[in-house]
Amino acid sequence: MTTTVSVSGMTCAHCVRAVFTSLAGVPGIKRADVTIGQAVIEHDGTVTTEQIRDAIAVAGYTIGDTRDDRRTLPLAP
Repeated sequence: MTTTVSVSGMTCAHCVRAVFTSLAGVPGIKRADVTIGQAVIEHDGTVTTEQIRDAIAVAGYTIGDTRDDRRTLPLAP
């Protein structure tokens, strides 16, 4: 499952790294692609929006819009 969230307050590479590091500590998150203002998070489906919000809050930022996509791309062998 993939969840895309907008992240407010990010302005630099340090911000990106802080959000990435916080998300990496959430059980169930397999991958997080973080850019300024957005995070695309692949997870096992057990991760809630609240867990994502809390992890990003620990890094000092807030989330806005969220979008869940239950489809995932197949992994290459």
